[in-house]
Amino acid sequence: GRYPRVSRTNIQRLIKQGAITVNGRPTKASYEMCGGDIIEMVLPAPEPMEIVPEDIPISVVYEDEYLIGVNKQAGIVCHPANRHQTGTLANALAFYASRLSRCTHPFRPGIVHRLDKNTTGLMMVAKTDEAHWRLSLQFERRTIQKTYLAVVEGNPALDGDTIDAPIGVHPVVREKFAVMVRENKIDIGKPAVTHYEVLERFRGYALLKLMPKTGRTHQLRVHLSHIGHPIVGDTMYRGRPVSEHSLTGQGSYEILFDHHALHAWRLAFRHPITNKPMEVEAPFHPPLKKLMHILREHLHV
Repeated sequence: GRYPRVSRTNIQRLIKQGAITVNGRPTKASYEMCGGDIIEMVLPAPEPMEIVPEDIPISVVYEDEYLIGVNKQAGIVCHPANRHQTGTLANALAFYASRLSRCTHPFRPGIVHRLDKNTTGLMMVAKTDEAHWRLSLQFERRTIQKTYLAVVEGNPALDGDTIDAPIGVHPVVREKFAVMVRENKIDIGKPAVTHYEVLERFRGYALLKLMPKTGRTHQLRVHLSHIGHPIVGDTMYRGRPVSEHSLTGQGSYEILFDHHALHAWRLAFRHPITNKPMEVEAPFHPPLKKLMHILREHLHV
């Protein structure tokens, strides 16, 4: 018989896995069938269409009837993908909340916007479909004010500035992005604009407030590296990990954290149901709190 929902690629993979046999024996894709051959195929179980709830601790900084504000930890992806079917924020939310929006994708309940795996901080989650699409519309129209905090290497010359530099896929490393400017001509890239302010200065480091006006992938990380102030710990974009000893010359050599020091701090928006202006903030997690304590105690200017 025919199996219209099984692609040729999947059939070839099943043959390689030995899940398809001819006359009780493994076969090859190139085998030419003969009359009387008995073909048996063991189809894998279909992938679940529902998110699997998992008891993963999450930090909730805001909650009402329609929204949840989560302070995301580093090292956790937002929703299941090819390499991450479990252990995601979506799995944790499915366990935590009795109701989440379903208007985008069965594997992304409540997820209105995302943060990189190793970026910490505030994410707003929708409990109802109406709250979801109304909040999504604010993100799409860029009426939501997003504010990040980052600890960077070096001290910017200005107390504040705007980085206006287009971003595109890195020409060599597929997982990276880069500012796409060659000989003062814009190459293949999308417009990207970031405003920044210096909040605190330290010897060799600075705490910045970042306000992206566009939402390109890795935008803040790429822009800060581009101006010569990569984010602490962002090894992909020339940032270096730090330890207590590397910062102060004493104490532990163990690195403080294995992610970049970028934190989604605050979102200012209108409540998707009541239309009231809102500001929700998420504090630093312990690793970044420890970094700030060391900088303020030992390296303050």
